[in-house]
Amino acid sequence: MKLFCDIAYDSINKQNEELCGDKVEIVHTENSTIIILADGLGSGVKANILATMTSKIAGTMLREGASISETIETIISTLPVCNERKLAYSTFVILKIQKDGKAYMVEYDNPPIFFVRNEKKLILEKKVRMIHGKRILESQIQLNNRDTIILVSDGVIHAGVGGILNLGWQWENVSDYLIKQTKIEKCAKNISKKLIDTCTFLYDERPGDDTSVVAVKYREQEVIQLFAGPPENMDQDQEMVKNFLGAEGKKIICGGTAANIVSRETENEIVVDFETGNEEIPPMAKMKGIHLVTEGVITLSKVLENIDNYIRNNHIKQIPWKRDSKDGATKLTNVLIEDCTHLKFWVGKAINPAHQNPDLPRDLSIKIQVIVKLTELLKGLGKKVEIEYF
Repeated sequence: MKLFCDIAYDSINKQNEELCGDKVEIVHTENSTIIILADGLGSGVKANILATMTSKIAGTMLREGASISETIETIISTLPVCNERKLAYSTFVILKIQKDGKAYMVEYDNPPIFFVRNEKKLILEKKVRMIHGKRILESQIQLNNRDTIILVSDGVIHAGVGGILNLGWQWENVSDYLIKQTKIEKCAKNISKKLIDTCTFLYDERPGDDTSVVAVKYREQEVIQLFAGPPENMDQDQEMVKNFLGAEGKKIICGGTAANIVSRETENEIVVDFETGNEEIPPMAKMKGIHLVTEGVITLSKVLENIDNYIRNNHIKQIPWKRDSKDGATKLTNVLIEDCTHLKFWVGKAINPAHQNPDLPRDLSIKIQVIVKLTELLKGLGKKVEIEYF
C-alpha cells in the first residue's frame, strides 16, 4: 500500500488587515516534505514580514541541508525580541515528514500540535531542548495510514474571545472538534477549510487575530487516469487505449469521441444515463471498466469553475454546487477533490471544430486551456498532476 502526504492550509486575516500575520511555507526535498507555520507578533504588515522571514529562513536552510539546530539558532538570532513584552517577534512550528513516514516536529511558543490516530487524540511525547537560550519542544513519531496532524496559529485557540465564547475556543475543544472532522472528511483541504470556517463563525465574521490552519493527512495513494479527447493521429488510438486502461488507478473519460474510441477498441457498450443530465451539464454514460464517463469541454469547464470557487471560498458550507448532485461535473469535482492524490491527463490533440477559436493556434484549443488551468488549481491543492499529449 502506497501512502501519500496530503497537505492543505487556509488562513483568515485579522479584521481590517490586508495582510496576514501568519505564513505557511511548504518545501519538498528528494527525501522529505517540510512544513513551516510561522506566526508574527501582532498583526498587519510588520507581523507579515516577520512571519515571512521566519518561514523563508527555515524553508531555505532546511532545503539546503542545514540541521534543525542550525536553522532554529539562525531564526532566533536573526529576529528581534519585543522590548515591551520580552517575546520573540515570531513563533513557529516545523514539521518534517520523511518518505518512509517518519515525522519530526519542532515547536516554539505555538499552540500544541493536534495529532489524531484511529479517531482518537494522541498526545505526543515531547523533549525539551534549549537552543540559543530558547525553549524548544521536539517530538518524533512513525506515521500510520489515516493519521492526521493539524498545526494552528493562536488565532484558532482564541477564536470567540470576548464574543461568542468568553475565554476563546481552547485547545481541548478544538481537539474534540478535529476528532469528529477526521472521521467525516477524507482529504486535508476539507479539514482545514472546516476549521477555518468554524473560527470565522466564532469570531462573528470579525476575526480578532490572524488565524491559520495546516492539515496533514497521511492517506492511501489514490490515482486517477483521465482520458480527454482523441489523439491527433487516429493510428494511435489502439495503443493509447491499451496504455490508458493498463495504467494504475481509476479510469475516467471526458468526451463523447474519447468514449467512442474506448468503446470501439474494447467492444464495451456505452450506455447513456439521461437522469444524470440537467439544463447546464449533459448526461453521463456508463461503460464496463470505467469509473466515470462524462461529456467533454462543458463538463470540464464547470469542474474548473467549481474547484476555483472551492479554493477561493473559506466557507465550505457555501460551496456553489450540491455535493450529492448526480450530474457529471459535480461527480468529477468531488472525485478530484476528495478521491484523488495523483492525476494523469491523457489529452488527445485532435481539434473539435466546435471548441476551437479560428483566431488561436491549434495548441490553444478551449479543451487544452481548461485542462492546463485545472492542472494548476489541482497542484495548488497538493495533488500530483501530469499531462501527456497525443
